[in-house]
Amino acid sequence: MNQEELKQSAGILALTRVRNQIIDGLPEAFRPADEAEAYKVQDQLHELLNEAGYGKRVGYKIGCTTPVMQEFLGINNPCAGAVYNTSTNYIATSAQYQNFSHPGVECEIAAFIGSDLPPAPDGTPFTRESVTPAVQALFGAIEIVDDRWTDYKTVDTPSLIADDFFASGIVLSQPKPVKDAPDLATAIGHMTINGKRVGEGTTGDIMGHPYEALAWLANSLAERGKHLKAGEVVMLGSVVETKWVMPGDEVSIDIEGVGGALVKFV
Repeated sequence: MNQEELKQSAGILALTRVRNQIIDGLPEAFRPADEAEAYKVQDQLHELLNEAGYGKRVGYKIGCTTPVMQEFLGINNPCAGAVYNTSTNYIATSAQYQNFSHPGVECEIAAFIGSDLPPAPDGTPFTRESVTPAVQALFGAIEIVDDRWTDYKTVDTPSLIADDFFASGIVLSQPKPVKDAPDLATAIGHMTINGKRVGEGTTGDIMGHPYEALAWLANSLAERGKHLKAGEVVMLGSVVETKWVMPGDEVSIDIEGVGGALVKFV
């Protein structure tokens, strides 16, 4: 797609998001051909949503970083979307069910970036070890995803990425300083809905260690001429399969040793 077509593709997605409408799929002429093109549409989408007052991007979410989520979505590689200031919540909150098309919840660990992570001048890729010093604090987190498609299983992966890969909102626990955090290769996370345990996993399910996902994102951004910045929040992936919710549902998660969060859909 040329620049005008990228903008038109993003415009369709932005209008759908702002109006809270379901979409069958992007018209063929405005459908990204691959993931690289999808992220170009996504960049345009972020600009349009900011201009429309929907929200400003203040971080990123990474999807499909665990086997359970890759199997659930049938996608075998990580995919990134945005975290917005207007939909970032802390500890416990309520969410208006009618503001979503088809909401779901996930149990995640998130990182607070304390210092910029610009690419190395010689192009050396980021690694788990090289991104670790930039993480200042961790959160247990709920990601609220929204299925904005008539049938997401029929939608191609680039289109899903262009639309922020289901991103909709987050609820973060109190921050846990990195020095006080448990071993992230083995920390247990679990989620309950209306008091019933609906799933659990370990943070090591996230690519072997959550910081591997962070390194993936840092490298993905570098390929697009971008980088992680101090103050941004990064959702690193769900250790529990997505659960779709109904009005009245109360969802809580806990990453043991890191923190918990709660959201009630009203």
